[in-house]
Amino acid sequence: MAKAKAAAPKPKKAAAPRKPRKAKPEAGSVGLTVEEVATSAPSADSAKLGKLIEDAGGHVLASYREPFGGFWVSLAALPLDKVKPTPYQRELSKAHADRLATVIPKVGRFLDPVIAVPDDEGGFISPNGMHRLSALGTLGAKTVVALVMPEPEIAFRILALNTEKAHNLKDKAIEVIRMARAIAADPRKKGQSETDVSFELEQASLVTIGICYEKNPRFSGGAYNSVVSKCETWSTDPMEKSLKLREAHADKLLELDEAVSAAVVRLKESGFTSGYLKPIVVARVNPLRFLKPGKDDAPPDFDKTIDKMIEGAKKFDPSKIRAQDVAIAAAVGGGEE
Repeated sequence: MAKAKAAAPKPKKAAAPRKPRKAKPEAGSVGLTVEEVATSAPSADSAKLGKLIEDAGGHVLASYREPFGGFWVSLAALPLDKVKPTPYQRELSKAHADRLATVIPKVGRFLDPVIAVPDDEGGFISPNGMHRLSALGTLGAKTVVALVMPEPEIAFRILALNTEKAHNLKDKAIEVIRMARAIAADPRKKGQSETDVSFELEQASLVTIGICYEKNPRFSGGAYNSVVSKCETWSTDPMEKSLKLREAHADKLLELDEAVSAAVVRLKESGFTSGYLKPIVVARVNPLRFLKPGKDDAPPDFDKTIDKMIEGAKKFDPSKIRAQDVAIAAAVGGGEE
């Protein structure tokens, strides 16, 4: 028999040429100088925009060239009823608008101008101010301050750039603990308590969870937030004293996380593979899951609650978990973070 011919080696593909690395701009080399932003002569478009603002009953407070691209912008006070959200953006979140309507009076100031461009009806539309406009309307405000640009197409571009990441639990908790530590360290705020700054800190549980993230950046705060938020309440002690209590609570919460993580390992060794194993363990060992507190009931004791959970996690039996429990958890959502 004739020997089969050896297959000829396939020619190697030529390596794709690497794209040249984009040179990083030299610091201070892009855009306008301070003088150029402030002292350039207004353009014809800027003058035309000023007329549109005045015709709508508004008033130009200042005109300048924005410092990156050099485009003209007018800072203007506009009648609130002359500014509407763009019709093609996301739906209004009533909860968010209501929260803004609560926050603005507490701050006592409206400091965040909306962006606006002229519409075809003698008014203006805003691509990024829907919730602020709604909140001001709820509060009965007369005027909104806006950064007004003459180019209608900028409304679409701003919507495309609305990609700022919202605070997740980790971001918020770290922000809160940093604020709490700054207050405790400020001699001018000596004696201030969590209760005094509860508006800024938002939730007492965030202080404890923030300390956990300081000590362990991979801490799964989302798995424990509902329990901690039921147990933690605002302290009336000076911040430097209450932080010691929060530190102790955080240590206990990290101990619980270790016990829960060990239970998750046992689940994996039993054949379960899911991103929802930690919430399943926490839910099973949570003594508050069936608690329905009344209006005047005191919050559950933190130490007793977490101690029970630690004990439950150490005794956790993977054989009592069924595949459908994992499927339900996945359907409901609420992974480890």
